[in-house]
Amino acid sequence: MKKTCAILYIAFLLALLSVITAAAATPEESFRKSFPGINADSVNPTTVNGLFEITVGSRIVYYAPGPEYLIYGPMVTSKGENLTEKRTEELVGKKLKAVPLNKAIRIGNGKHQIVEITDIDCPYCRKASAYLAGRKDLTRHVFLLPASTHPNAKAKTLQVFCAADRAKAYEEAMSGKLDDMKFTPCKAAAADELLKAHQEIGKQVGVTGTPLFLIDGQVVWGADMERIEKILNGK
Repeated sequence: MKKTCAILYIAFLLALLSVITAAAATPEESFRKSFPGINADSVNPTTVNGLFEITVGSRIVYYAPGPEYLIYGPMVTSKGENLTEKRTEELVGKKLKAVPLNKAIRIGNGKHQIVEITDIDCPYCRKASAYLAGRKDLTRHVFLLPASTHPNAKAKTLQVFCAADRAKAYEEAMSGKLDDMKFTPCKAAAADELLKAHQEIGKQVGVTGTPLFLIDGQVVWGADMERIEKILNGK
């Protein structure tokens, strides 16, 4: 009898231990253990049972505990709604709303508020900027993010930051006035610091390409002129 009780007691302890161990292994803990090389910002459940959303900056992947799978790609409903894209816009929009506007180049004083992350030598950025420059109902907060693929963009950006009137210098640079590179490169420490601040903001937002806009609270990727016009014209 004593032996039977002892066996039952040990079995109970083992069962209890397994329950405690299982309870301790949350999906987030399991994910971070299985994928230690991914520094996730958050691990949240999705509407799909057993599937979790992993956010890394502005990127989203999905995680299935148990088989320990990472799933890349958009989640789309039967009605064609891209849930991944919608969620990504939410994440980026939230980050864009939090950027320090005092670090931006401010252009205009209109009713429409725009946060703009752009590159002086990006042709799509110039296309969007030319359209925005023609409107008088905007307040633009411009952040410059020169891409490494544009070898002259950094020098032009520093030239804009060194100008007494940065808004005017920016508009001139976007129109191609600095394209001949016939100017004395600016080496002011303040310009370098401002460039670093803009680059850090781009990193925090998770910018993967330019231009990127937040127009009246709505995220617009690239020079999507049709969508930009619709937002600004209230359509």
